[in-house]
Amino acid sequence: MTYLFISDLHLSPDHPRLVRGFLALLDHYKNQNTQLYILGDWFNAWIGDDYTASWLDEIVQHLKAFTALGNHIYFQVGNRDFALGQAFLNRFNGHLIPDVDFLKISNLNIRIEHGDALCTDDVSYQRFRKVIRNPFILGFLKRTPLSFRQKLANGFRKKSRASNQFKSYQIMDVNQKAVELALADSDLLIHGHTHQPNIHNVSGKFRIVLGDWREQQAEILVIDSMTPVHNLKLQAWHY
Repeated sequence: MTYLFISDLHLSPDHPRLVRGFLALLDHYKNQNTQLYILGDWFNAWIGDDYTASWLDEIVQHLKAFTALGNHIYFQVGNRDFALGQAFLNRFNGHLIPDVDFLKISNLNIRIEHGDALCTDDVSYQRFRKVIRNPFILGFLKRTPLSFRQKLANGFRKKSRASNQFKSYQIMDVNQKAVELALADSDLLIHGHTHQPNIHNVSGKFRIVLGDWREQQAEILVIDSMTPVHNLKLQAWHY
C-alpha cells in the first residue's frame, strides 16, 4: 500500500498547469493501492460545495476514476478551503477528516494537519481563524448567495496579502513549542501551509513540511509500510 501526502496545491482555473499536474499525479498513482491525503489548501479558494464549473468537473471525473480503482482520498481543510465539506467529497467517494488526525503506518505514530494552527506567533491570523471557523458563522456563510461568497473570498485574499507584507517569515512560521506539543504522542508530524518544504529533527522525532505547488514542481511525501522514519524523503513531483 502507498501513502501519498500532498498540500497547498491552490488549484484554480487561473493556473491550468497546476490542475494538469494534479491530474497527472492521480494517473501516476492510480494503480498502486494508494491512500491519498490532501492536507489543506487543495483549492486557492472554496466558496461552497454548491459551486460548479467546467474546470472543476474535469477534476471530479478524474477523482471518480481514481477511487473506482480502490484507492482512497482523505482531505483536511486549510485556510483557503475551510468551507469545503463532505458534500463535495461525496461526488467521488472522498473522506473529510478532522483538522488534526492520526495514522499508524507500520510502527510509526503519525500526526497530520494543515499547519496553520501551529503558527501561534501570528496572533492576528489565529484570531481571524477562530472567528471564521466558528460553526455558526460558517453555517451562515454557506447559506448566502454564491456571488456574495465569491466577493467575500476575494476580499479575504486581498486583506491577507496586504497584511502579510508587514509580517516577518518568523511570525508566519510554526512555533517551536507548538510543534513539540503536537509531537508529544507522535513519532512524526506531517503538515503544509508554510510553503517551506523540509524535514526537521525535533529531539529525535521528525516534522515533515510538504511543499506548495508551483509552476513546475511540488514537494510530496510517499510512505510505504516498509519505510523507516529516518529514511523518509520529500520527492519532487514535476508537471
